[in-house]
Order: sequence, then C-alpha cells, then structure tokens
Amino acid sequence: GRRLFTQQKLPLRAEGDIDIVRASRFHVSRRAPSFAMSATQTITSSRLTSLDQFRGYTMLGMLLVNFLGSYAICPRILRHTHDYCSYADTIMPQFLFAAGFAMRLSLGRRIEKDGRMPWGRAVRRILGLGCVAVVWYSIGDFSSIVEMFQTEPWGQVLARLGKRNWFQTLMHIAATSLWILPVITTSSRVRMLYAILSTILHVTLSWWFNFDWVNSNPSGIDGGPLGFLTWSIPALCGTLACDIVRSCGPASAMRLAGWGLAAMVIGWLCSFGTVLYDVPLQQVESQRDTRLAVDPVVPTVERLRSWNGRIVEPPFVPPPDASLRKWNYWMMSQRCGSASYTTFAAGISLLLFALFLWVCDQKKLQLGIFRTLGTNSLAAYILSD
Repeated sequence: GRRLFTQQKLPLRAEGDIDIVRASRFHVSRRAPSFAMSATQTITSSRLTSLDQFRGYTMLGMLLVNFLGSYAICPRILRHTHDYCSYADTIMPQFLFAAGFAMRLSLGRRIEKDGRMPWGRAVRRILGLGCVAVVWYSIGDFSSIVEMFQTEPWGQVLARLGKRNWFQTLMHIAATSLWILPVITTSSRVRMLYAILSTILHVTLSWWFNFDWVNSNPSGIDGGPLGFLTWSIPALCGTLACDIVRSCGPASAMRLAGWGLAAMVIGWLCSFGTVLYDVPLQQVESQRDTRLAVDPVVPTVERLRSWNGRIVEPPFVPPPDASLRKWNYWMMSQRCGSASYTTFAAGISLLLFALFLWVCDQKKLQLGIFRTLGTNSLAAYILSD
C-alpha cells in the first residue's frame, strides 16, 4: 500500500546537491530511508508536488503580508508585532522547514550515488547562499549603506550590517543550514536531541545578553545573528518530515499532522511564562515608558509569587500591550526568535505540509500559482524584495 508511484529502474543521477530553494525528486520505499542504497536498486521516483505547492503557498503568504503589512491600517494578524505569533509570523518558519526537508532529501540522493557525504560541496553551496544574501541585501539598501560608511566609523557600520541588514531570510537559511549540517544524516533521535540542545543554548545566551541585544537599537531581524539556534527547530522538523514521507509516502499525512499538533501544543505551553510579566495595575503608569522586562528570561521569585493564576492567551490572540505586559523571552516573538515561537510555528509547518501532502500527492490536486512560485521560489523572493 505504500508504493504509490510508478516503479522504475533508474540510476541515481547527480542532481542531488543541497538545493535549499528546490528539491527536484523524492523516493518512496517500503522501508525506512537509507543513505547507502545501491544504484541498481529498484526505487520509485516522482515529483513531490506537495513540497512545491507548500513552498508556493509560503511565497504567496510572504507576498501578502509584506504588501499589506506596509499599510498604516492593516489587520494585526497580518503584521509582525513581535509580541505574539500572528499569521505573518508563520511564514518565515515554513522557509526553514522546506530548507531542512530539501537538505535531507538532496544530500540523501548524493550519498546514495557517491556512497559518501559531500561535505565540501555542501559547505560551499551554503556559503554561496550567504554571499548572495550579503550582496542582495546590500544592493537593496545601497544608498543608505554608502551614506553610513561616509558618516560613521567603519567598524560601527559593519556591526550594524551584521546585526540587522544582512541577517534576513536568506542569511538565516544559510546560517541554519550550516548549523544543522553536522547532524543532517544522523538518526532522528540525534537530530531531536540536537534541536533541544540548540534551544537550551539559545535560552542561555538570551539570559546572558542576546534578548536585550537583539531588541536594542538597531533591533535584530528574525532572531538576529544567533537566530539559527532556534530556527534549527523548524529546519530539523523538515528533515524528520522528509524521513517519514520517504518511508510512507502520502499515507504519512495523518502522522505528520499529529506531530504538528503536538509541536503546536508544546510551543504554546512554553509561552505560559509570559503571563508572569503582567504589570500590576498600580504600577502601570510608572512603568509605561519601559518595554522590556528587567528579568526577561529567568523571572524573579517575586514574579512567581505574584502570579494570579492567569493563563496565556490562545494561539493567534493578541496579548496586552507593553504597558500591561513587559516583553520577555517566553512570549512568541519572531524578533528574538523565542523557543516557544519557533516550536509552535514548526508545528504549524508540519500541519500545513501534511495537508498539502494529502491534497496534492494523494488527491492529485494543485494550484498553478503555487507550482510557479514553489519551483521558482528564490527568483520570486528576489523579485518581491
């Protein structure tokens, strides 16, 4: 029941490089995916329509929120407000999810063909994407960058560019890909442990300095330079999804949806700590001009004792503003790349991909606009920017 595509005897071709934007083939077999398959082994091969459609939906969602979010009057759910997970905040993790899926898929094909891990090729392609990011984001803001170099010390300008201008979507994909590369071909348990350890490291660095730094002027974008630590959560979820799809094909949609719902619940539960930062009514006026909590990661004993039993808002429901609740690490924030946010959003990515897997690869339905954007996502991103 798992061989859902026409079986063919095919040599494994050398088109399996790391392709963060586009993974062109996938294989379905009766057993768990192996990265040491014989080139003469009977395999099944077909275009994974669901991945193209998923990327196309993500691109269209990015275009939507970038366009509407630029207006002064726009529904809050379509804007990045950095204090909860809006619809706009669900888009970025889907890029990382697709990148992880594509890395696991394409490197698996390369190992099946050559019998070894192409470390040099993989690193070169990731660094190449990082260079593209630096060049593209510099071109997009060229006049202001030139002005900064003319009026400010070069070291200060480079620090600002490295913190904000250059660390946007493409650079985050490159940095996260490089971070997860050492474990990309390991077992699922190793990858899950790696995601947990990366999260612990991010929490520790946020307690030390990163939360205040990424929220200080100029503020970081999408977690700042250390965002790759928690962006590894959706990326590694993408690699796990790849394993399941290679093993079971479209029949795995329900299993992926279940894991997605579980990740969403875990992420939401992790955000419960944000209610500890509610400001008592008698202190609202005196703290109105302060946005960040003084203890944003590890709440004081006083905060714990003063908790009134309130629970965090349901997903996609906006929280109180900063005068009533100080910004902290436990809120779902794309700006600081909080673990609660990336875990919750990784669950959404799994759930959405499961839906596309069922609709596109099992029911054979697809939209032309998703196909066009999904198979040309890098070009679409650059044109939209």
